[in-house]
Amino acid sequence: MNHPPVVEWTEADQPRSARWRSENGAPPPRRIVIADDRTKADDAYKLACEGTALLWRGDFHNARQLLTAMARRIDRRPRKTPPADVTQAFHVHRAAQNHRARILGMLLVPLDATLAVPLHRAPDVREACTRAYGPGEAVRGEASATTEGSDPTTALVSLRELLALIGANEWRKKGVEVPALGGDRIHPHYGVFSPARGEYVDLVAEAPLPSEELAFDIGTGTGVLASVLARRGVRRVVATDQDPRALACARENTERLGVAGQVEVIEADLFPAGRAPLVVCNPPWVPAKPTSPVEHAVYDPGNRMLYGFLNGLADHLTPDGEGWLILSDLAEHLGLRPHAALLDAFAEAGLTVLGRLDITPRHPRARDTSDPLHVARAAEVTSLWRLGLADRTVSDPR
Repeated sequence: MNHPPVVEWTEADQPRSARWRSENGAPPPRRIVIADDRTKADDAYKLACEGTALLWRGDFHNARQLLTAMARRIDRRPRKTPPADVTQAFHVHRAAQNHRARILGMLLVPLDATLAVPLHRAPDVREACTRAYGPGEAVRGEASATTEGSDPTTALVSLRELLALIGANEWRKKGVEVPALGGDRIHPHYGVFSPARGEYVDLVAEAPLPSEELAFDIGTGTGVLASVLARRGVRRVVATDQDPRALACARENTERLGVAGQVEVIEADLFPAGRAPLVVCNPPWVPAKPTSPVEHAVYDPGNRMLYGFLNGLADHLTPDGEGWLILSDLAEHLGLRPHAALLDAFAEAGLTVLGRLDITPRHPRARDTSDPLHVARAAEVTSLWRLGLADRTVSDPR
């Protein structure tokens, strides 16, 4: 097991150290100063922009207010006119998002050995942290107090990330209602892509089944598509993923939904062994580099999962089987993947298009004209491509 790195700072003229926790993969700060209720937002923002992290020792609610004030200072900076080229606009937008995340990630809070925050008016975050860091995962390393028992700090975490852990844990408890499951809920774990944007699930619920015998669900995530297939009457579904969080999440959801007897969740890089009359995959839609582990469900550098699925599909389909590729064309509107390249990939993988079902996005960002990527989002269509082996007639349904 890889232990979290150690960060060091000086406090009350004494050297201190603690473990650095970042599920987002943020690097540990190189310089840390102490901040409390007396720290002004302008000073905090200036230090963060210079690359100095602030370890909060004051009231927890005041730390949240300071984070909000720092965000306002980022947002009120003069915005440059977005580039006319949509691909360049995408990269500029991503760079701005990353800059914002880096600045706001400089406000830190302590964790003790029980994964609690030892600050005044701090909420109980132990459940949220335990679920994100793993069951039984105590913060490793000894407390760095100058006097034994004077300070329980054993780890530092970005307040912004901690708030995300809290929010994710609330979503896990509440769940996401899925109309395709008759209104039953999927409970996403931290770091596992939530089906809150559910139009792709509706496509899987509506497409005609080629068989009810067996299906493979490649990259199952929460297990939502495997559960929909099982509810539709597929007698056996083999759901695969590489992420331990996703595997645990899918198993929990299929059990909760009463389909665990039909769905087998296994660890695999893309395909399980054998062939199936139906193989389903909903890969990340945008061929760009993720900047944190939790972005791997959205960004697929070099189309690795997309092309991996297509290139392996012929070896895992029965002769009359279908591969269902659920994919948004947002990357095409962003100039990141030409439509012709997708059709070429089908042909090169020995596949033919049997049909296609389309659906337009329902999420609010598709109608947000202030979004720098609005033109691309407004034109987006999500498709379920029905693919078969290449001895069938090739067509482009577009």
